[in-house]
Amino acid sequence: QVQLVESGGGLVQAGGSLRLSCAASGFTLSRNAIGWYRQAPGKQREPVATISSRGFINYPDSVKGRFTISRDNAKNTVYLQMNSLLPEDTAVYYCEATISWTDYWGQGTQVTVSS
Repeated sequence: QVQLVESGGGLVQAGGSLRLSCAASGFTLSRNAIGWYRQAPGKQREPVATISSRGFINYPDSVKGRFTISRDNAKNTVYLQMNSLLPEDTAVYYCEATISWTDYWGQGTQVTVSS
């Protein structure tokens, strides 16, 4: 059974940092595309960092240079290091994995950045 469990969200002041973790089970993380997405109130869910099954990493311009995605294959865990956080980064952050053309999502973790 595929499971993705996020942790590490919280309240932080603008300019601060947070590291999100996504523990995966039921599949081998390194063999699949995985990413972090976020959804702010009243907005559509958007990608913030993705790693393809071949290891290619992509960031949107809004987070490039501030966010870093990484994975620990031994722990079957993917991380999102977020630095220089802005109030507009406030959202629920979700971990997503694509396995055999099916998308799986975690439950999300709230990140709130105060100004």
